[in-house]
Amino acid sequence: MSRVTLISREGCHLCEEAEAVLDRILPGQWVRVDIASSIELERDYGDRVPVVLLDGAEHGYWRVEEARLLRDLDR
Repeated sequence: MSRVTLISREGCHLCEEAEAVLDRILPGQWVRVDIASSIELERDYGDRVPVVLLDGAEHGYWRVEEARLLRDLDR
């Protein structure tokens, strides 16, 4: 199971930026979930995409905080 999940939306420029950051710092170690795949995700996150989840808990949204994410992954 991946520790990092990115909840994103097709056509979202911030989502594309977040995906590029995760590809660079965690290549092959994260999964993408489209918010449109679940009404619950739409309800919970709406327009706050992209959302980074770490071990299933919200870690941040709109931007990937690289240093914080890497630090929290080391815990």
